[in-house]
Amino acid sequence: MAAQAEGPVAAPRRGEFRGQSEHVEKLAAKLDQCGDPEVRAAALELVQSVVELHGAALQRLIDRCMESAEGERVLSSALEDNLVAGMFLLHSLHPDGIQTRVMRGLEAVRPYLKSHGGDCELVSVADGVVRLRLHGTCGSCPSSSLTLKNAVEDALYDAAPDIVEIVAENAAAEVSAAAKLVVLK
Repeated sequence: MAAQAEGPVAAPRRGEFRGQSEHVEKLAAKLDQCGDPEVRAAALELVQSVVELHGAALQRLIDRCMESAEGERVLSSALEDNLVAGMFLLHSLHPDGIQTRVMRGLEAVRPYLKSHGGDCELVSVADGVVRLRLHGTCGSCPSSSLTLKNAVEDALYDAAPDIVEIVAENAAAEVSAAAKLVVLK
């Protein structure tokens, strides 16, 4: 007897790659808990085969696109879609490194931050951990954590879903802490 889907599957919208990935992980965990080891092994092999098939097809698509300037333009345009970019990341095929994608995410959210009197700068990206420094009203107001969560984090995770953690420093707090230091002679 074939398993039936719980309902129609809607096409993912912008920013849903992370949610779709979490759903896939939950389903894989269910498979892992299956009581019959033979069924579990067959299901996991099926999933792995589908992933490998999709990866090979994506690689061929990239190769074909790279044969012409128009193809390169289409590929570049397709990578602006976060779902497409996420699939390329899943298969280790994305042409841009994490730092480039993080910078792209910051540029996308910067107008929103500036409209609230703030800004942020990239301090570093290492081992998937992104360190940011918040500036201006955005960095010193009580709602800065809300601003970070709702605006910056969403933009960065959309641009680079492979981020492990985002750490924000408050530039205003650093300046006031430095001002309180007393130099001893």
